[in-house]
Amino acid sequence: MDPELSDERLMLAYRDGDAEAFERLYQRYRTRLYRHLAYQCGDPALAEELYQDIWIKVIAARADYEPLAKFSTWIFRIAHHRLIDHYRRHAHDVAGRFDDDCEPDELPAPAGVNPAVQAERSAIAVRLSAALAALPEPQREAFLLAEEGGLTLEEIANATACGRETVKSRLRYALGKLRHSLKDLL
Repeated sequence: MDPELSDERLMLAYRDGDAEAFERLYQRYRTRLYRHLAYQCGDPALAEELYQDIWIKVIAARADYEPLAKFSTWIFRIAHHRLIDHYRRHAHDVAGRFDDDCEPDELPAPAGVNPAVQAERSAIAVRLSAALAALPEPQREAFLLAEEGGLTLEEIANATACGRETVKSRLRYALGKLRHSLKDLL
């Protein structure tokens, strides 16, 4: 199989029965989709559950898949809907909940890394996570779809079913709030 196939071509190949195509899609999206969910809900266990649900939905939808939009837009739209469904069922504030078992400073430092630099990076990661968690959910989602998902304004608008100008405003407000929250680091 050609390693340079687009996501859409891989999904079409998977639709037609090529399991290797699914594996390649999974590899391409596993990190950024999971990180998007983890930042959105603030709970690694919940993010893992939602993540698995999304891939199950991709598998279930494969027979009907048509590349009407970019695959990235399609899968992040599924993620958006899954998050909304979760929030509706469990109307609670997820922005402030983080699992203490996954603090960045508890991860082992790579060999040869200066401990002071590693500690500074961990502190910055904690600050960034807190700043992201403090954003209103629509702004956080738009920011993460742009940064983690690599989606354009139009793709974010399609994934979240809102207008391009709304996405642009959400991104502008999110960036402003992040700059304000992290101004001492800039």
